[in-house]
Amino acid sequence: MRANHSETVQAQFDAQAQAYLQSAVHAAGPDLLRAAELLSQSFPAASGAVMDLGCGAGHLSFALAPLCASVVAVDPSPNMLATVSRAAAEKGLANIQTVQAGAESLPFEDGRFCVVASRYSAHHWLDLPAALKEMRRVVKPGGYLLMIDVEGDENPMVDTHLQTIEILRDRSHVRDRTPSEWARLITDAGFAEIEHQNWATRLAFEPWVTRMRTSPERIAMIRTVQREAPSELREALAIEDDGSFSMKTGLWWAKA
Repeated sequence: MRANHSETVQAQFDAQAQAYLQSAVHAAGPDLLRAAELLSQSFPAASGAVMDLGCGAGHLSFALAPLCASVVAVDPSPNMLATVSRAAAEKGLANIQTVQAGAESLPFEDGRFCVVASRYSAHHWLDLPAALKEMRRVVKPGGYLLMIDVEGDENPMVDTHLQTIEILRDRSHVRDRTPSEWARLITDAGFAEIEHQNWATRLAFEPWVTRMRTSPERIAMIRTVQREAPSELREALAIEDDGSFSMKTGLWWAKA
């Protein structure tokens, strides 16, 4: 019997927790620096408890923990959460706790957090509108939403290509949302005063597929799609002969 989406996500990431902890793409970036700046600038409103939803190996939690009272790192993968706990202890970050849960049904009371945040996770969520509404529910009035994720492209041809190689690489992928989709979804969830920034993120092909344990057959498919892409698409994504390419990482900051 085929696994459901939640089981697929957990299976994918349970096996790769250490790889994500060590991933250069996930461990650093201008988005992490900007996230820390935004939290600092919002003091004292953002000085209480912060939720990191879909925390993965914990890089956003580690960046924000020194700036707030506590971080609750939430993820459906128990192996990811164990990795976060070990790494937090090694870093001396005693104010990070972990909770196993999915994004669409959070086990927290209304208004628990001053900031609800997520990084490189939302493209795996089966029901993003429901998850954003849950984030709105558990954030305090006047608190903040921080979303960081890879972006889809407003150009339909580029977007189709990105979604294709993403799902070939990762069976748990749902969708990279475009900036216009994000703006609508965040507004519909009840947030306002939206700020948006994005950056080009370079993805070296071999680490990109190795991190997700993509099968040789699917790797061959991705290479074919990359190789046969029209010239304007290759230029838009800066696709190299080995399959390496660039896509945008977007950051969204909004007020509850």
